[in-house]
Amino acid sequence: MWEWAAQAVLAAAGLSAGVATAAGLFSFVVELGVVADFADRTHTAEHILFYEDCVALGGIVGNILYVFHIGIPLGTPLLAAFGAFAGIFAGCWAMALAEILNVFPIFMRRAKVVRYLSAFIISMALGKGLGAFLFFFRRW
Repeated sequence: MWEWAAQAVLAAAGLSAGVATAAGLFSFVVELGVVADFADRTHTAEHILFYEDCVALGGIVGNILYVFHIGIPLGTPLLAAFGAFAGIFAGCWAMALAEILNVFPIFMRRAKVVRYLSAFIISMALGKGLGAFLFFFRRW
């Protein structure tokens, strides 16, 4: 009797979590300035709205392909192109993260949490370790 209500709650929770995760990722991309930095370096700032649309469309299409297990039958050439683009993407993320690493110490000083910095780092490490343990423990 309450089966449909439980399914509706699970669907709403899953959809909300997905939207929140996607919004966080895209806001992180904007915060890092990856798209704006590329437009600036290539002197194509007039096309920045097109670049942002492409980033959003890439995220949407990628999620659709992943969630619905849609195969693209173009074989090895497409796999090689995807690998090259994925490597470029990962390199750009690393470059953008390296540029903003000074944000964290400034934030810690302004928020006056320098005294508890070691507790924050230890708790993040323990949480990451516990999450990895639970992930791999479930597989056994």
